[in-house]
Amino acid sequence: MDFFEIIALILTLTALFSYLNHRTIGLPTTIGVMTVSLLLSLVLVMAGVFHQGIQDWARSLADSFHFSETLMQGMLSFLLFAGALHINLDDLYDNKWIIGSLALFGTLLSAFLVGLFTWWLLSAVGLELPFIYCLIFGALISPTDPIAVLGILKTAGAPKSLETKITGESLFNDGVGVVLFLVVVEIASGGHGEHGISAASIGILFAQEVLGGGFFGLVIGYIAYRMLKSVDNHQVEILITLALVAGGYALAGAWGLSGPIAIVVAGLLIGNRGRHLAMSDNTRRHLDGFWELIDEILNAVLFVLIGLEVVLLTYSGQTLLAGILAIPLVLLVRLTAVSLPIAALRTRREFSPGVVRILTWGGLRGGISVALALSLPSGEERDIILSLTYPVVLFSILVQGLTIGKLIKKIVPQTAG
Repeated sequence: MDFFEIIALILTLTALFSYLNHRTIGLPTTIGVMTVSLLLSLVLVMAGVFHQGIQDWARSLADSFHFSETLMQGMLSFLLFAGALHINLDDLYDNKWIIGSLALFGTLLSAFLVGLFTWWLLSAVGLELPFIYCLIFGALISPTDPIAVLGILKTAGAPKSLETKITGESLFNDGVGVVLFLVVVEIASGGHGEHGISAASIGILFAQEVLGGGFFGLVIGYIAYRMLKSVDNHQVEILITLALVAGGYALAGAWGLSGPIAIVVAGLLIGNRGRHLAMSDNTRRHLDGFWELIDEILNAVLFVLIGLEVVLLTYSGQTLLAGILAIPLVLLVRLTAVSLPIAALRTRREFSPGVVRILTWGGLRGGISVALALSLPSGEERDIILSLTYPVVLFSILVQGLTIGKLIKKIVPQTAG
C-alpha cells in the first residue's frame, strides 16, 4: 500500500473502532479503541492458525503501518506539544525536585534494575538473552509514556498536585529514556567509532541530547513566542505552532538533540507565556480547540495501532510465561524507583502516604516502549524483547489505566496529594 492508502486505512479503522466503543463498550476512548483493535488482532491470529494466508496478510498489513517510525518521527512531537501546552509552570516549579528525581534518577535506576532482574528471570524460564539486551529492555520499558498518562489522567480525577507530578515526570523521562535506549543499543552493536564507548562519551551524549535539547526548545519556543506576539490572526498563529512542532522536532533530530525534550520545553513556554501574553482571547480559544482535537485524534490512532501490532508477535510457552512475569517485575521496580527519591526528599517537604502508590500505579507504559522495541534489528533478541514489552504495555493501559481513577478516589480523601 502507498502512503495515502495507509493513512486512509488507519483513520477509517480508528473512526470505526471509536464508534463501536462508544455504542457498545463505553470505555474511555483511548482504552476502548485499543481494546477493539486488540480483539480484532486476536481474531486474525486465531484465524491464522487455520489458514496461514490470513496470518501472513495480517502481518503484512501491520508491517505496512511502520509503527516505530510513525510514532517516533511523526506523531510524538504533536502529542508532546499538546500535552505540555496546558501544564502550569508554577505547579511544575513547585514540584521540580520530585519530578527531576523521578525523570532522571528514577529512570536510570529502573532501567538497570529491570535489566538485571529480567536477566535472572529469563534464565529461570530457560531463555537466553545477553545482559546488554536485558538492559535495552530496561531502558525502553522504564520511562512512563506521556501519551498514555495524559490521555488517561484526563478522566481519572487526580488532584492538581498529583497530576503535575505524574504528567511532569512522564513528559521529561520520555526524553531521558530514549537517550538511554540509544546509548545502550550503541553499546550492544559495538559502535561509537574506533575508540568505543566510554563513561565520558556517554556523559557527553547525555548532555548533548538532554541539555542541548532543552536549550534548543527554549530558543525555538522564544522565537515562536515573538512571532505570535507580533500578529493577531488565529490562523497564522496556529500555523506558527505547527511549524514550531514539526520543524523544531525535525531540526533537533538532525542536530543530534533530544526532539522530545525540545518540544516539551517549547510547549511549556508557549503554553504559559505565549497563551497569556501573545494571544487574544479569540486566538487562545481557536488554538486550544485545535490542539485538543489533534491530541484526541492522534491518541485514538496511536492506541488503535498498539492493538493491531499484536499480530506481529510470536509466542512460545517460555516467552509467554516470561512476558506475564515481567508485569509484576516492572511494577516492583517502579515502586522502588518511586519510593527512593520520595524517601530522600521527605526531609525537605511533606508527602502524603498515598503518593507512592499513586505514582507507582499511575506510571503507565504505552506506545513509546512498543515503538522502541520495534525499532530494534530483526532477530531472536528483538523477538524476546517484544514478547516482554507487549504484556507490560497491555496490562499498563488496560488494567492500570482503568483502575488508576478508582485508586485516586480511594486515597485522595485521606491525603492532600
